[in-house]
Amino acid sequence: MAAMHEAGKGSKGWGDLLAEGRLPRFALICLGVWLNAADALVTATIMPSVGADLGGYAYFSWSVAGFLVGAILAGASAGRLAELFGLRRASALAGLVCMAGCVMSAVAPDVGLFLAGRVVQGMSCGWVSGFSMVAVALLFPERHLARVFASISGVWGVATVLGPLVGGLFAEAGAWRGVFWLFAVQALAFSAAALWLLRGSARPAGGAGIPWTQLVVLTLGVGAIAVADVIRHPWTALGLVAAGVALLGLVLRIDARARVRLLPRQAGDVRTVVGAGYSAMFWMTAASMGFAVYGPAILQTLRGMSPLWAGYVIGVESIAWTLAAFAVASVGERWEAFWVRLGAVCLVLSLVLLTGFMGGGSLAWVLVGGSLLGAAFGFSWSFMTRRIMAALSDEERAMGTSATIAIRQTGASAGAAISGAAANVVGFSSGLTAHTAQAASIWVFASVIPLAVIGGWAAFRLTGGAARR
Repeated sequence: MAAMHEAGKGSKGWGDLLAEGRLPRFALICLGVWLNAADALVTATIMPSVGADLGGYAYFSWSVAGFLVGAILAGASAGRLAELFGLRRASALAGLVCMAGCVMSAVAPDVGLFLAGRVVQGMSCGWVSGFSMVAVALLFPERHLARVFASISGVWGVATVLGPLVGGLFAEAGAWRGVFWLFAVQALAFSAAALWLLRGSARPAGGAGIPWTQLVVLTLGVGAIAVADVIRHPWTALGLVAAGVALLGLVLRIDARARVRLLPRQAGDVRTVVGAGYSAMFWMTAASMGFAVYGPAILQTLRGMSPLWAGYVIGVESIAWTLAAFAVASVGERWEAFWVRLGAVCLVLSLVLLTGFMGGGSLAWVLVGGSLLGAAFGFSWSFMTRRIMAALSDEERAMGTSATIAIRQTGASAGAAISGAAANVVGFSSGLTAHTAQAASIWVFASVIPLAVIGGWAAFRLTGGAARR
């Protein structure tokens, strides 16, 4: 871990970042992040086609939620598995499992096998992305972390919407199954590259063992949130979400006292940098999910767009995310707090605009709302990640860094469930009609504004009181 303490040595430019054989490993990390983020939302634009072919409109959002359930559990255990089996072997195996899950969805004769494939894809992609974050902690000097995380944030932003855009291209061609064959090939490439590029990588520090108790409780919590996605009764759905969030809180309490831990010791304490950072990541991600999951279907139904053009509109989030991430990649530490806080403000403003204009009015306001949504994460994400990583001890760095992916996707699952419950309550589960799409265009976004406010509070806490402790 000596490489982690080289701050200030040598050049800090992009040339130095990619020198000394780091370029291929950097590319592998970006591919791992791409697989997780893009495959998570690739179904956003193909689900109308999948629904027409296989049925299952009531499980519309489970194409994302099922993926996230698997990804959360896998991402939460990625740090420990890297410690037990070594980064190289664990990464290669995760790529092969991802390929198998993609094949399951590609050949599915019914919605059941299709969704099972999505869960397998989620588990494997959670490992792939988690191991990629561990690789960052192990393979890159501290002087490069700002640019590495800016690049990861940019890749995540591109993938978040290029996933639906790729899906739109295949849906337009009437070949939605081809999406999963494409990702199967990429997963195989990741597995082969990991065997080659991660040779000689050090085994992460940490104690042996897997935190089974925490994983079981985490499974129950995530499961409760995911089931809420398909419950039509509003109070039952919200009750399941509340129970799921309570169980996630219980995971933090159990983990703080456990001998074999899942998360860093400070994860549940918002008075600390780690706790406030995780909280901000969770709630801000939860608030952002409706645009990518339901936006394409709403635009196709209410504005008559093709899957491809709907994907282009949703793509403004990706463009803004990427541009914002690279625009702030080189700013000094004294500006970090400003950009994190501006990101939190942009998130709230974006949801207000999308609530008002997604279902009608000028499309320009939808584009502005989507752009603010992407900029919110582009401005803030790399700085939040870097602050968390800097606050972790050497023995907790692999665990804590990989956990940022699990935290993000747990928030995504909760947000998808809340948006899904809101959509299904107004009739979305019965099928795509102008009436249900119009109602969903309001409540999918209005229902998560409180989550954005909580996430904003945590972000301000991260850059204020917690940072001064």
